[in-house]
Amino acid sequence: MKMIEGEKLYKSKCSIGIVTARFNFEVTQKLEAGAHSKLQEMGVTPDSIHLVRVPGSYEIPLAAKWLLASGCDGVVALGAVIRGDTSHYDYVCQSVERGCTTLQLETGCPVVFGVLTTENEEQAHARAGGSMGNKGSEASEVLMEMLNLKQRLKTQNKEFNK
Repeated sequence: MKMIEGEKLYKSKCSIGIVTARFNFEVTQKLEAGAHSKLQEMGVTPDSIHLVRVPGSYEIPLAAKWLLASGCDGVVALGAVIRGDTSHYDYVCQSVERGCTTLQLETGCPVVFGVLTTENEEQAHARAGGSMGNKGSEASEVLMEMLNLKQRLKTQNKEFNK
């Protein structure tokens, strides 16, 4: 049995979407900067990165769908949902996760969930370039690894069908 992993070979000739929620922008702008910077560090050209901003995290799945329909190979979804005093937090978190998961399964294209779901602002800032790293940057790495895995599986299937 041959193990196939999404090695970090990073496909640079691809079109990448980044969807960022503007709500909690003091956090999400740091996630966006981390994601954008990491993609360029991995060789994705700036003109291949398509950045869109939406009002809040709830709108992320629809914008991601539009990016994929416009030709993006994959999408990094970025937002920050911080728990408040009502159940709104739970509904938004579940809706965004469900939307991103469904979208990637329906399209076969990765939609990486870089949406922070934290108990407070301190936790959010820690994950947006603070003591816990930058989850936007990590999401870009995951996206590129998944795109590479997809490409390797396609290549392997062609070899098997010869």
